[in-house]
Amino acid sequence: MNAHSPLDLDAATLLPTPDGVSNLSRRRFLGVAAGALVLGVALPTGKAAAQAEGAGAIAPKPGTRVPAFLEIRADGMVKLLSPFIEGGQGINTALAQIVGEELDVTPERFMVECAPPGPDYALVNGLRLTGGSFSTRSSYAAMRRLGATAREMLIRAAAAKLKVQDGELTTEDGKVVHAASGRSIGYGELAGEALLLQPKEDVPLRDPKTFRYIRQPVARLDVRDKSTGRAVYAIDQKVEGMLYAAVQHAAVFGTEPKALLNEADVKAMPGVHSVHRLPGAIAVTADTWWRARKAVGALKADWSAPAARGVDTVSAAFSSETMLAALKASSDPGLPSETEGDSDAAFAKAAKIIEADYDAPYFAHAQLEPPSSIARFNADGTLDLWVQNQMPELFQMIAGQTAGLTPDKVKIHSPLLGGFFGRHFMYGPANPFPQAILLAKATGRPVKVLWSREEEFLNDAVRPLSFSRFRAALDGAGNPTALDVRTVGEGPIGRWFGSIFKAPVDSSAVEGIVEKPYAIPNRKMAFAKLPHPVTIAFWRSVGHSMNDFFYESFLDEIAAAGNNDPYALRLVLLKDKPRHLTLLKTVAELSGGWTRGPYEVDGVKRARGVAMASPFGSETATIAEASVEDGAARVHRLWIAIDPGSIVNPAIVKAQVESAAALGLSSALFEQVVYKDGVRQQKNYDSYKILARDHMPEVHVAIVESGAPMGGIGEPGLPGVPPAVANALAALTGERIRSLPIAKAKLSGV
Repeated sequence: MNAHSPLDLDAATLLPTPDGVSNLSRRRFLGVAAGALVLGVALPTGKAAAQAEGAGAIAPKPGTRVPAFLEIRADGMVKLLSPFIEGGQGINTALAQIVGEELDVTPERFMVECAPPGPDYALVNGLRLTGGSFSTRSSYAAMRRLGATAREMLIRAAAAKLKVQDGELTTEDGKVVHAASGRSIGYGELAGEALLLQPKEDVPLRDPKTFRYIRQPVARLDVRDKSTGRAVYAIDQKVEGMLYAAVQHAAVFGTEPKALLNEADVKAMPGVHSVHRLPGAIAVTADTWWRARKAVGALKADWSAPAARGVDTVSAAFSSETMLAALKASSDPGLPSETEGDSDAAFAKAAKIIEADYDAPYFAHAQLEPPSSIARFNADGTLDLWVQNQMPELFQMIAGQTAGLTPDKVKIHSPLLGGFFGRHFMYGPANPFPQAILLAKATGRPVKVLWSREEEFLNDAVRPLSFSRFRAALDGAGNPTALDVRTVGEGPIGRWFGSIFKAPVDSSAVEGIVEKPYAIPNRKMAFAKLPHPVTIAFWRSVGHSMNDFFYESFLDEIAAAGNNDPYALRLVLLKDKPRHLTLLKTVAELSGGWTRGPYEVDGVKRARGVAMASPFGSETATIAEASVEDGAARVHRLWIAIDPGSIVNPAIVKAQVESAAALGLSSALFEQVVYKDGVRQQKNYDSYKILARDHMPEVHVAIVESGAPMGGIGEPGLPGVPPAVANALAALTGERIRSLPIAKAKLSGV
């Protein structure tokens, strides 16, 4: 098996942003599917073609795959091969709206499937990934051009067939219409002829004022399949002749199985095929997963010993407390992550100085569907791999290395994801597919590895535990004149993509602290790297998920120290930022007008907190209303205003913000992964508490389209929730929560 080290993706060449649509048959990228018209977004090929390995080397051989986007079928249906993975965020529907708008086909007649690996789909700043709320905003322009180009080719094909001029023709929901003669031809009938035409590079796009599908709450394409149980997730996949494998991972990360103590007994258990050692794990294959699971649970191993103590590895004494203590004790001055003005001078003449430390815990992804993967070696020397993933080309490359094959010999199948929140990037030992490959190679059979919920909680890659130290200078009027923040820790971008993003400061560790819109004239932010010994990961809204809690909570502390209302202070600090000011006023209006409280509702005291965030190209403002019940926080209502610049589907935007609000509240109140004696303490949902149904508050969402460049949707609704709740509780109780989750605190003072 490969060493699970951070990935060197230099080989996976960054492809330039697509800038047009071409007839890819002229570039050997065009294929024909049963008389259908197939188009692909053209990607510059020079640099990619020059690469000897990586994504640039896995261009499909003509005739073996059709790395294109559209099939227009004779029955009027349109098949769109999506560059992105659908995991509940609604990207398939959004793409159908965008392409359908320009192609002039109603989104209901789209079938959207995940495209196979290939450089054609590297639409996210030259890479292909599903995450970071990039999908719609990164592909919006390209998908519109794709639809418009296809439509224009169909019109020309129809003109030749009808023997009329192009300009005499229009389109109408999947057919070309010649109004003067009353004739029309369906797209499916024209696909073959249109295929022979040279696409134009400069087709006009539809005037947004005439949009029929974009900006409309079009029903999701996957509603029926998901509500009737027909949707097929990775956990549902089967292939003929496969074995099932269950795995038992090392309790202490980094230790290895030295000996199997009862291998013969386990091999004799019903249905068991074989017993295996894997890096950091042991496995049993059997004829059913339950038998494999039962057998691996009975398998006893002698494990290597971890280091006695320290945080360089997961030692026998490692704990969340020791890690946080190490972060707090770090004396590394760090690297500047944002510098503005003269912070030292401002502190020297400050009327008042306040300081505070903030921290947030490790998080599990806790997605509904546990990880699984099927590996099948084929007689022709290829490998089929069904794998949950958010970067097909990267998984293809790593799978090839694991199997000893070149990437073009690996066929990646990307199934529907049962929730992900950043779970299915490449995290080395936190991915099950290398185990499936090794077991398939060892057994000579297709093997499906499925992790139990307990194994997933034990081996999931976690959001890093985080720590920042804040210090603010205030003038005589109580306004902040300087802000210093020192962040210590590690972010997932630096861990997993450091070879691509070579910036000295890991943006995923400091986002939410730097580049805030507030007019604080002197700022000195620093980042000191201190690596975690555990496998860290992206988690929904990444660094914003904790840093906006830190920053927006401390901003309320600044307001309190200056005897200012926190909402009023934000208005002052944003007076020259009309976009943010509008959003802040919008959320206040949505909540019925800003009222901090405390005030009484049904005889119970409640209060409100406000917070803002600028995640993933969007802006949000959040107000939370909270009370205290039996010493615990209770959130009754959340009001969230989001400005993503422009939108595709308001219903999906609203749903995404609502789900982000639920996860944000869950993370604020309950979630944490705790290490003790080198072992994770959370084994399942009974010990990893998440938001229960009766804790879900009312969520009210307002969408503001400012016309700014399109931002993300999936993650921006989350970061404002934890600080808004903490700020509400501070208003209610006078107690400041500086360490999450809030459930650790016994609240009083009400």
